[in-house]
Amino acid sequence: MDTSNKGFSEIAKQALLMPQEALMAIKNRKHNLNIGIPKETTFQENRIALTPLSVGLLVNNGHEVHIETGAGNAAKFPDKDYAEEGGQIAYDSKKIWESDVIIKVEPPTIEEIGMMRGGQTLISGLQVSSLKADYLKLLVQKNITAVAYEYLRDEGNILTVVRSMSEIVGTASIHIASELLCTHNGKGLLLGGVTGIPPTEIVIIGAGTVGEYAARTALALGADVKVFDNSVYHLRRLQNNIGSRIFTSVLQPVVLQKALSKCDVAIGAMRAKEGRSPCIVSEEMVSRMKEDSIIIDVSIDQGGCFETSKVTNHTEPVFKKHDVIHYCVPNIASRVARTASYALTNIFTPILLELGEAGGMKNYLWSNSGIRSGVYMYNGHITNKYLSNQFKLPYKDLDLLVAAHG
Repeated sequence: MDTSNKGFSEIAKQALLMPQEALMAIKNRKHNLNIGIPKETTFQENRIALTPLSVGLLVNNGHEVHIETGAGNAAKFPDKDYAEEGGQIAYDSKKIWESDVIIKVEPPTIEEIGMMRGGQTLISGLQVSSLKADYLKLLVQKNITAVAYEYLRDEGNILTVVRSMSEIVGTASIHIASELLCTHNGKGLLLGGVTGIPPTEIVIIGAGTVGEYAARTALALGADVKVFDNSVYHLRRLQNNIGSRIFTSVLQPVVLQKALSKCDVAIGAMRAKEGRSPCIVSEEMVSRMKEDSIIIDVSIDQGGCFETSKVTNHTEPVFKKHDVIHYCVPNIASRVARTASYALTNIFTPILLELGEAGGMKNYLWSNSGIRSGVYMYNGHITNKYLSNQFKLPYKDLDLLVAAHG
């Protein structure tokens, strides 16, 4: 029944007309969750999975939320904000890891998994590129049900967290370029330009979500934008989404080299579905770029699009090679941790509420295909074929497992 356009009074009337047996079934189905939010220990990870207002919403729905002290400080969410919303501040991290549902941004460490009592649900990142077999084996031993948020899909079959973080990273990359251009180490340029002055030239390699939002932001600032990709479909989609005609090209080395030699900023946003991102720009091509031009390699977490790229961090984010400034921080979203945390909480809070309403993970998996796509382990069984093949671990079909545990 669609209630999206009905008032609360009409919904209440419908509820009064429901058979008593149906109301009892719904009431009995609800399951109060015990949720733990540990403090992130990964270097320069400043995001948090749930904001104070989301914790308040969960508490008001009958759930219990424990937050490790200081977990939200880096995103400017102090303990008192969580406490005021009904969250329980834990000063002992072991208490957090004993919760029924543990939700965090980065994958837990081996030591953190060791603190889990077993039989719990873990919602976190997975980061296949740096995954070790010992990590999975320990989760198997603990009979964990694990959900990788980068595989979660929404109603439109879109990778919802990946899309959200990519929008943030694409937008942030242009703001970073603007800072680097106008600092004392840069060219002293205003990104975009003003009346009577030629606009800044920006080359974007990759027409995915990062490339699209980088292009949107750069165009809004008045820059001259050129977008390259190896897929005509992706280029056409980007141009249609932006709603204006911009320079687009498939990855022709001669055309790309010419654009790079003239540009003020080059952004690498090409990603691979698995493994390393393609290396598009050779060192020779970088050496021909203008002095003090900017490279922002968003794909550095997969190896990078530029041959000259090497991983940097938020403390020392840039280096120079061939007189070109390189920015190669793998976790750009953490630079705007508060915004990124709001984006994450908008996705995770409905999932946790629905999980409770469904009466637990088993019922929720049956009713929600988006959450099923993110489950890579169920009750200690690997349910992701890629992980099973990669680490030579037994694979079990998720649907069959859920049915068997009914």
